[in-house]
Amino acid sequence: MNPVRESKGAELTSRDYQTLAQFRRRLRAFVHFSESQARRQGLTPQQHQLLLAVRGMPNREWATISELSEFLQLKNHSVVGLVNRAVSLGLVARRPSPDDHRVTRIHLTPQGEEILEALSVAHKEELRRIAGEIRQLLKVLEDGRP
Repeated sequence: MNPVRESKGAELTSRDYQTLAQFRRRLRAFVHFSESQARRQGLTPQQHQLLLAVRGMPNREWATISELSEFLQLKNHSVVGLVNRAVSLGLVARRPSPDDHRVTRIHLTPQGEEILEALSVAHKEELRRIAGEIRQLLKVLEDGRP
């Protein structure tokens, strides 16, 4: 298997590899934090991502299955299953689009909103906590200097 080289002639130093490794470690630690927080709220990490995707839609508070599929990088049938489970848990509700009855809109329920808010507060706090480290790693990658 041949690795693809997009920037030929770029010399990577030991420092570059160390920084990339630390950056990946920090990202993975954040993902682990996120997954743990979701489980503490009684959700799977995918259910948390679903709630965030619905609430995070620009200029509205609902999403279609197709939009959720793209956001979550899952096939439509997988998102339908995820939504079905979230509906049965009372986290989201399906509503027909008033413009096109072939389209179903996914909305958060009050319970889904409450859980998502608690998770989002915890995530913002964690991101604030690690922001300096992330900025430092990005600066090293950008400039090649700490």
